Amino acid sequence: MVVTFKVTDQENGAWAVLRVSGELDLVTSPVLRQRVHDVVAEGRHRLVLDLSEVWFCDSSGVGVLIASRRLLRSCQGRLRLILPARGAADGSHVNKVLGALGVRRLFEVHPDVPSAVDEDARPLSA
Repeated sequence: MVVTFKVTDQENGAWAVLRVSGELDLVTSPVLRQRVHDVVAEGRHRLVLDLSEVWFCDSSGVGVLIASRRLLRSCQGRLRLILPARGAADGSHVNKVLGALGVRRLFEVHPDVPSAVDEDARPLSA
């Protein structure tokens, strides 16, 4: 079985949105890291990472998320994550991994793109 890893880029107002699908692991995380760096290099400092199609995330994937947060904060930017819709309810894999590592609270998590790009939306609680 071949699992495809994809990152697609779109604009949504002031926000850049990267939709990630597949497994976020040692092999694929450098791809996401590069895409985040490309977005910031283009001068876009408000980034949403849509992880709703990510069904597996290991520590290297988490490392990329933390590094992305650090990078955006260093340029006064913002990073928001979208976790699978059932994430808070049934504990999606990404949500479980972030929680288990104690880093879930570091991220602003939203249920979908409209919420994530809304300046007034409140993030989901950890």
